[in-house]
Amino acid sequence: MTAVIADLVTHRGGCHCGAVRFEVDAPARLLVHDCNCSICSMAGFLHLIVPGSRFRLLAGADALTEYTFNTGVARHLFCRRCGIKSFYVPRSNPDGFSVNARCLEPGTLESVTVDPFDGRTWEGSAAGLRHLSSG
Repeated sequence: MTAVIADLVTHRGGCHCGAVRFEVDAPARLLVHDCNCSICSMAGFLHLIVPGSRFRLLAGADALTEYTFNTGVARHLFCRRCGIKSFYVPRSNPDGFSVNARCLEPGTLESVTVDPFDGRTWEGSAAGLRHLSSG
C-alpha cells in the first residue's frame, strides 16, 4: 500500500540490479528537469529534486560509489555493481537529493512532465532550482 503524506505519495525505486533501493515522497504527478549539462545529457538523468527529509535509502549504501568533478560539491552516487545513478546530491541543492525519475517504479506515478534545464550555463540557471529542496 502506498503511504500518502499530505499531497505526496511514497514512490519506490532503485538501480538496475536491485542492490540500491530507496523511497521518495513526492507528488503522483511529477515535474522533473532534463538537464543538458555534460554528465546529465550523457546519462539521460531526469531530475526530481526533493528535500533530504523526503528521501530514504532503504538498501545499498555499501553498493554505492561516488564521483565528483568541477567544484566537487555534487556527489554523484552510482551502484558499483550495475553502474546506475538512481539518485545523487546535487550542487544546486546540497541539502537535498535529485532522484532519477527513470529509476522510479511506475505503480505510484500518475504523470511525468519534463521541463528542460540549461545546465550548460549552470551558473546562470541554478538559482531557479534552489527552492526545490526546501520544504
